[in-house]
Amino acid sequence: MCGIVGGIAQRNIVPILVEGLKRLEYRGYDSAGLAVINDGIIYRKRELGKVKGLEDLLQLDPVVGNIGIAHTRWATHGKPSTANAHPHLSRDKVAVVHNGIIENHEKIRSSLKESGYVFTSETDTEVIVHQIYQAMESTDSFLNAIKQAIKTLDGAYALGIMSTVEPDTLVACRKGSPLVIGVGIGEYFIASDVAALLPVTQRFIFLEDGDIASITIDSLVIYNGDGEIVTRPIKESQLTADSVDKGDYRHYMLKEIYEQPFAIAQTLEGRFINHRLEESAFGHNASEVFNNIKSVQILACGTSYHAGLVARYWFEKLARVPCQIEVASEFRYRHPVLLPDTLIVTISQSGETADTLAALQEAKKLGAKYSLAICNVPESSLVRESDLVLMTRAGPEIGVASTKAFTTQLATLMLLVMAIGRRFEMTEQVEQKITSELFRLPGNIEKVLQLNEEIKVLAEQFSEKQHALFLGRGSHYPIAMEGALKLKEISYIHAEAYPAGELKHGPLALIDADMPVITVAPNNSLLEKLKSNIQEVSARGGQLIVFMDETLATENDVNVQIVKIPQVENEISPIIYTIPLQLLSYHVAVLKGTDVDQPRNLAKSVTVE
Repeated sequence: MCGIVGGIAQRNIVPILVEGLKRLEYRGYDSAGLAVINDGIIYRKRELGKVKGLEDLLQLDPVVGNIGIAHTRWATHGKPSTANAHPHLSRDKVAVVHNGIIENHEKIRSSLKESGYVFTSETDTEVIVHQIYQAMESTDSFLNAIKQAIKTLDGAYALGIMSTVEPDTLVACRKGSPLVIGVGIGEYFIASDVAALLPVTQRFIFLEDGDIASITIDSLVIYNGDGEIVTRPIKESQLTADSVDKGDYRHYMLKEIYEQPFAIAQTLEGRFINHRLEESAFGHNASEVFNNIKSVQILACGTSYHAGLVARYWFEKLARVPCQIEVASEFRYRHPVLLPDTLIVTISQSGETADTLAALQEAKKLGAKYSLAICNVPESSLVRESDLVLMTRAGPEIGVASTKAFTTQLATLMLLVMAIGRRFEMTEQVEQKITSELFRLPGNIEKVLQLNEEIKVLAEQFSEKQHALFLGRGSHYPIAMEGALKLKEISYIHAEAYPAGELKHGPLALIDADMPVITVAPNNSLLEKLKSNIQEVSARGGQLIVFMDETLATENDVNVQIVKIPQVENEISPIIYTIPLQLLSYHVAVLKGTDVDQPRNLAKSVTVE
């Protein structure tokens, strides 16, 4: 992995490839490269580091061509290096770019070496290109050679392939990793994300798992996993090239933090009639599904997992619905037991998270009859494989550290709690109260964003820190977890989160003047207990930053700094208290000089295990 761009056109494809790679930089990567065919020769350029380095290389030594493939790599097999960068070639006749992981690459590599193939990289991808070349020697066409070769591959892949043998054909293959085809006027493109192609088209075909597409200037033929020719619909994207620009903001992450009021409003738009939630928003048969379920099982990873943890509190407190949540990568290997009539709820910003997809498939094997996806990307794999869907409508999220995707996930999860809660113990009065709170949410987030300058000053205390501790209680414990994740993701400060009640069970040993403690303290039934935890830290010389409800009469002291948060009702408060933690992490990262939008070693969409 991480990003694929390719195309075939009646114009020089190189500028389109480079621009596409730039638009995929948010996914995280360590090298970049491209290859084009011109006059029957493959010309390849690769560079370690940013796309800018590849662009500079092309200015010094230009290449041109009307067919080409390009890639940004995030190292999985083999260290970051020019030799390991894509595209990979076989005997200067075949070129491949690849997202995913080939699990049986060692066995194939050994066999190919015995056949005389020389490997120039440490990657699993190189076995693909040699396997295709070997198949070409015994088949009657480039396409059939690819079909034969990929049958030997175990694992996940999205592939862009071209060859000097058929220099006017671009082939795209998809199994387990996303790949789209952009449809232009007399030209076609491929990419792992529609964002890469928005400058050249807004018309896209989303390949299904197992699809192989053979593309020329004037034709597109798609074969399904059974080898049958199929037609996939063309979808018109509502996104524009400008929608993924930073605008006047210094970083995408800051822009996306400030987009949250609008994103929440979009999430709620059209899903209520006369202030009553419409269940058809989840799918045409949602009411029938909700009538039959007896429990909920949430599966997610990373930030989405934290959203699910908050939802578990809501399901069980507000609706009295049994709810379990598990990290998707653990669920699929744990041999779990599902209760009858359980709704499987998967959460993913991209809808392509490999572990979450695999966990959903595992749940279906275990007999799960009902599934619902909460996702930000229409036509993603998770959306297509789920019975019901609720889109978060956050819009493109470019920063690797998720912000608006998280808060819109929380908003959509509350809608789900309300819909299912009607069948259990949520009264109409409680539902109406939550509905009113949701509609006030964008305005309340705007108020919290006005604390930006105050939080920016607080961030200066972290410039020399190496560790931080986050505390929360109840549904705000997952918010503390999310705050710790944000800080470690983008500032590289080691941060942990604990339920505040666990403080005396170990973490208190870490408290000193060099360990800042960040606490979220809404005005709820657990406040007095949380105050006791705060005093325990302060008495031991710990430095506290407390994000606290503005109505509470508590003043700063020598060890405690209070940031007053606008008052909100308890049910929605986890969403509100997320915002200052995002701002704190952002400003700390800026002070430390890290790459805020593309933190080291991380990818936006984790499409491999």
